[in-house]
Amino acid sequence: MHGGNYENYHENKSHTSAGFPYNTYLCTIPQDFDSVALHWHDDAEIIYIKKGRGIVSVDLEDIRVEAGDIVFILPGRLHSIRSYPNVRMEYENIIFDMEFLSSKLPERMYSEYFTPMLDGELEFPVLISPETCRKYADAAHFIDMADDCCRDRAQAYEIAVKGYLFCFFSALFSDCKPVSAYKTNDNVEKLKSVLRHIEKNYSDIITIDEMASLCCFSSSHFMRFFKQTMGMPFTTYLNDYRLTLAAKSLLETHKAVLEIASECGFENLSYFNRIFKKKYGITPREYRQRQP
Repeated sequence: MHGGNYENYHENKSHTSAGFPYNTYLCTIPQDFDSVALHWHDDAEIIYIKKGRGIVSVDLEDIRVEAGDIVFILPGRLHSIRSYPNVRMEYENIIFDMEFLSSKLPERMYSEYFTPMLDGELEFPVLISPETCRKYADAAHFIDMADDCCRDRAQAYEIAVKGYLFCFFSALFSDCKPVSAYKTNDNVEKLKSVLRHIEKNYSDIITIDEMASLCCFSSSHFMRFFKQTMGMPFTTYLNDYRLTLAAKSLLETHKAVLEIASECGFENLSYFNRIFKKKYGITPREYRQRQP
């Protein structure tokens, strides 16, 4: 896991509208941003790779993807996106509220298919590709058709999009089978607890001992666990998160650099200036002045 485009780890912002809880947009890495940092949200997400190749991480498992691959991410799953060094990757993000599919759906149909999927009681491929999904061609076709509807926005296109989304899941469910015993990934839940704490308390002093206690680990075990799962030491990650928020505040507010440093958890201004320059190549004041 590498530093990148930080959002809130648990995204509470709405990706969709109440009237039509389905949204799609194109992204390019690294042109739009270096990477999408680890996060989770309450919507379902489809990542459809259009060009290039990269890595999508889902619940700490890296999935290597290339053009044509589709990744389906259930609500609440930790995920991140990054490309290979010097490789451009274009992908489509489709984010939707699962309630979009439950409205007026007969109870038996939803409880027989969607409820077990959301509860982790169905085994299905997170990576949807010709090698992993027997009906990959159908699944990809239905997403393409939904995309065409969203692009053209003809009268009643929302109905067609919902229909194609049902068809997409029908293709997935044809390969699903019940799991013998669903187990929660304890490491994922521990990491979520750490990330929630950072998000809520980044302006305060956060110690390794405190985070270790949160995970019921010793300090040394926590440091190994965090570096193994996130790809960098905890202190490095915490500083990178704080610096990203500080850079955002420099551009979006007129607050003094000292105030921004303090709000982002840096008690020493000279230290803040030094590591900010190390990350961005310029001082905080220069960073603010260089932006349009």
